[in-house]
Amino acid sequence: MSRIKDASLSNKGKQRVEWARTQMKVLEKIRKRFDLEKPFSGMRIGACMHVTTETANLILSLKDGGAEISLSASNPLSTQDDVAAYLVKEGINVFAIRGDSSAEYAQNLEDIIKERPQIIMDDGSDLTVSIHKNKEALSNVVGGTEETTTGVIRLKSMQKDGELKYPVIAVNDAMTKQMFDNRYGTGQSTIDGIIRATNILIAGKTFVVAGYGWCSRGIATRARGMGANVVVTEVDPIRALEAVMDGFRVMTMVEASKLGDLFSTATGDREVINGEHIQNMKDGAILSNSGHFNVEIDVAFLEKYPKKTVRTNVEEYLVDGKRIYLLAQGRLVNLGAAEGHPAAVMDMSFADQALACEYIIKNKLSAGVHNLPEEIDREIARTKLQTMGIEIDKLTKSQEKYLSSWKEGT
Repeated sequence: MSRIKDASLSNKGKQRVEWARTQMKVLEKIRKRFDLEKPFSGMRIGACMHVTTETANLILSLKDGGAEISLSASNPLSTQDDVAAYLVKEGINVFAIRGDSSAEYAQNLEDIIKERPQIIMDDGSDLTVSIHKNKEALSNVVGGTEETTTGVIRLKSMQKDGELKYPVIAVNDAMTKQMFDNRYGTGQSTIDGIIRATNILIAGKTFVVAGYGWCSRGIATRARGMGANVVVTEVDPIRALEAVMDGFRVMTMVEASKLGDLFSTATGDREVINGEHIQNMKDGAILSNSGHFNVEIDVAFLEKYPKKTVRTNVEEYLVDGKRIYLLAQGRLVNLGAAEGHPAAVMDMSFADQALACEYIIKNKLSAGVHNLPEEIDREIARTKLQTMGIEIDKLTKSQEKYLSSWKEGT
């Protein structure tokens, strides 16, 4: 029933998943409760997510909670084949092989839909969009979750057009997700992917970051921490102003393209680096993307030029006599060339996911995009602090009264 690369990789996958589990202490607490309470008994969950060690711990937590789960990858290069093999051994239906073609990727989604899922867990909304094309399968769905900024943008567009037919919790918009996973996770894992692919020294380089949302903030700050001279490009005046006041140089991509040694995109939009920008670049410029889909860099423009593979995950294009390097085919560099975000930060994101799924089945929600309730968001933060051995202050009764009253002033 499953479609994976090699079942014999399961022991290696098990070792890596168990290592990640030691770093995911908030999710572990939830997993133990789920194991006792079985909140998902008899429920079928369909998930389209990066098949990584961290995702495996989320999936196994839901399985311990009684769910039957089918999983496909949300990006052709994000599958860790040993993890997929281990999950199959643990009774999860997995349809994912690293390097799947576009047709195989689409078929994996259809295989999930055939399992008639009642809850959809998505990362980019490809599964959500696909299941909306199948009225019979759609009728089974009670709700869903969405992990990414890109996915939430698509969901809100569906809602605006009256096409979103079930409730979806925008997990990405939870503070314990976007402020930590997007910023610290993307920041570290993007730098990790660039270094693994190229082994380049970042110190002293001009590093251009497209965008200044949470993900791009993380990349910019980590690149600066590695000694890079960081330039930010933006279309939003408030974010651009924030980048300036955070100490970064801000300019248009047309100007930045002439200066950059390294480029990283994380905007959620297409052709952020286009043909004109590429033609402006220095000999030896390195392009990478940490946005969800491989549309942020105009790869089709590059494909017009002669190319060769110079390292694993590094393609060299000869553009008008200049060597331009593209990492991980323009797909997510942190997963295509590295292992994705560290488990300790995904701990909160996947705690959000687990509790969002539970919230869906315990509450009747209207069709549309919903936020994760603030009390759940804050409880995850409190639990994370506790697992780190950190205590914080509590308001006294007098302080609570003062903050809730308008009568006291100077």
